[in-house]
Amino acid sequence: MPRKTSSSESPTVSPSLCHSSQLTTTSSSSPKGRGDSSSYTTSLKQVNPQLQALGELDFKRAFLVLCYIGRNQLEDVAYEDVIREFKYLPMVEVERKIWSALGRQCIPEEDRLKVFGCDTETVNTYHCHVHADGTYTFKVQSVCTRTHLQRVLGDDNVLMVRFSDNVAYNYESSVCWKIFKEGIWVGLRCYRFFVFKDGGKEEKKNNKNTSTVRCYFVRTESHAVSDLGKAYVLTGKNIHEARCIFMHAHTVSSIEKFMARLSLILSKTITLEIDLAYVDISTIEDIKCQNKDGSIARKDDGEPLIHTDGTGFVSEDIALRCPKGLYKGAQKNHETYLGNVDVDNHDSDLHIREPVRLFFSGRAMKGTLLVNRKLPARTIQIRPSMIKVEQDYNILGIQSANSLEIVTTSNKPRKTNLSRFLIALLCYGGVPKDVFMNILTKSLEEAQSILSNRRAAFLVAMRYGEMDDYIVTQMISCGIPLDEPYVQHRLSVLMNEERKNLRSGKLPIEDSYHLMGAADPSGVLKNDEVCIILDEGQMSGKVLVYRHPGIHFGDIHILTAIYVEDMETYIGNAKYAILFPTKRHRSLADEMAGGDFDGDMFFVSRNPQLLRWFKPSEPWTQKVSQRISAKKKPSELSVDELEHELFQLFLTTRFNPRTAAGIAADSWLSFMDRLLVLGDDSCDEKICVKKKMLRLVDIYYDALDAPKLGSKMYGQCLVSRLMCLKRAQ
Repeated sequence: MPRKTSSSESPTVSPSLCHSSQLTTTSSSSPKGRGDSSSYTTSLKQVNPQLQALGELDFKRAFLVLCYIGRNQLEDVAYEDVIREFKYLPMVEVERKIWSALGRQCIPEEDRLKVFGCDTETVNTYHCHVHADGTYTFKVQSVCTRTHLQRVLGDDNVLMVRFSDNVAYNYESSVCWKIFKEGIWVGLRCYRFFVFKDGGKEEKKNNKNTSTVRCYFVRTESHAVSDLGKAYVLTGKNIHEARCIFMHAHTVSSIEKFMARLSLILSKTITLEIDLAYVDISTIEDIKCQNKDGSIARKDDGEPLIHTDGTGFVSEDIALRCPKGLYKGAQKNHETYLGNVDVDNHDSDLHIREPVRLFFSGRAMKGTLLVNRKLPARTIQIRPSMIKVEQDYNILGIQSANSLEIVTTSNKPRKTNLSRFLIALLCYGGVPKDVFMNILTKSLEEAQSILSNRRAAFLVAMRYGEMDDYIVTQMISCGIPLDEPYVQHRLSVLMNEERKNLRSGKLPIEDSYHLMGAADPSGVLKNDEVCIILDEGQMSGKVLVYRHPGIHFGDIHILTAIYVEDMETYIGNAKYAILFPTKRHRSLADEMAGGDFDGDMFFVSRNPQLLRWFKPSEPWTQKVSQRISAKKKPSELSVDELEHELFQLFLTTRFNPRTAAGIAADSWLSFMDRLLVLGDDSCDEKICVKKKMLRLVDIYYDALDAPKLGSKMYGQCLVSRLMCLKRAQ
């Protein structure tokens, strides 16, 4: 584990300590002892009366006060008597009273909370925005999902922090490093840097004007009266010890992997209510790929290829405990009230495969659990490929937060769309352009008809139901006319969304599905055979299989779906999955953009037009990626050095985003456009363009893996490679 250091200085709280204005805590010049509450002392006599009064409120009320005073000093806008009045108000009246007393004068009307969760069932997430001058403001949001981090520490002990784009970060006395050393004071609570995660495209979709990097601070100490005497899991622990509650992440090989593995606690999940102390959690070997002579197939770097990467087994009794219709930690119950599901029959169905996060005795495991009826009750079998963090047996006296977290279940496939890259690959494989033009024309006509056609309106409202919590869907199903003003307004919004999707290449395709992949538990499937299980059971025949975000010519496969008689003895009546063979020299998932079975979704199509025209190409083969320069392992660093390196990694990720993957993908698409218009008389140019595209594919796949490998795949590096491609023309 990281070497411990001691601190000879103890930072103190300034008398003018405030929620949102310029940081006023003073601390030692180094982050020694960060997170250790014994190293921080304060005297409530030094704190202004307003903060003392704020500390008497429960956290929800206190945080709402801080939200509604914006960037003002608390002592400038409120008297202590006014603050104390909020202590005795019923929670249903708190928001209105605080808005009238403070919010109306301090922040714009549009910043007022639309919903403030007061009951214990509501999940509140607490946000802090750090401005360029070092001040910060707060907001609270009510959501329907929690993370493992929130469940263990409590919602109010986790603070999501976002830094302005123009905030100073690149020198030790900058705003960011000052916050790193001193923490963020929320009233009389101190929060310190803990973990971050780059949410990627999904985060950008939800917050187009902010960075995709989410940074989380956790409460390490409190001098608020309302917190006195209350048990808290991090009491007496520094930040390193706090992280060890979740996993022993310092055992991994690099700083980049440390944060990538720790961020598993940020997945939106539901905890499976089961005592893991009474569950037999055993490790079984991965099934390795074999060459024709029986030897183990290996990558160019010597690492063995495996068929079961990321997938284990779970007994039927545990699988039956899993909630139905789970997606990213939330249950999708809209189908139930629409009457589209026979609840009595649906409850008996098993989820064939469940993406999970398993935290146990300091180990962290990521992957999916395939239902296996042959296992004894209360059994979970994991594979070495699922273990992302190993246990440090030198860690003593820290109780691990053991938990089985369910991310998603193998749900009934919804309407499936193509993508720009998939359309390009299909065109290259021989599918006529007219096929896609016909789909586009039909889709545009359907989009236009949703304002007047009840069935079309209902289907589109279902497709985009998450935008309005299925309000329009319910209104239509209740018989409200389509010409009702609100329904018309919402349908016009949905029509525009439909057109945007069509413009970006998301064309709806019939007889196609997105299914979770898993390795065949029976061992029956041959080289190019798969087992596909849908509503009506196993299907048979030729299928086209692809995994997003593949851009290699060979990332699309034509496989044969067969009926496996013995499959039910393993998975019972579980549904909605595609099972791949384990008898090849290389995993089919790995041949599709380096996929695995830790939750990957596969595009599966039996569309007759695609199968008729498409001709597959040779699959992608991974080249040896660039070597990573040798660095110290996290376990070789002191606690302070480790904290410094982790925060530096956050700043680099936040303010110098990796753009290589996006640039490579866009460049690849440009070359593909060129390739598709070249005639048969341009053979030499075709060969040249294809060579460039294949090099771009390698850059793209390296860039996707760069964050966890530590490769510095920035835009400048990619541009230099592209220039080399141009000179080689």
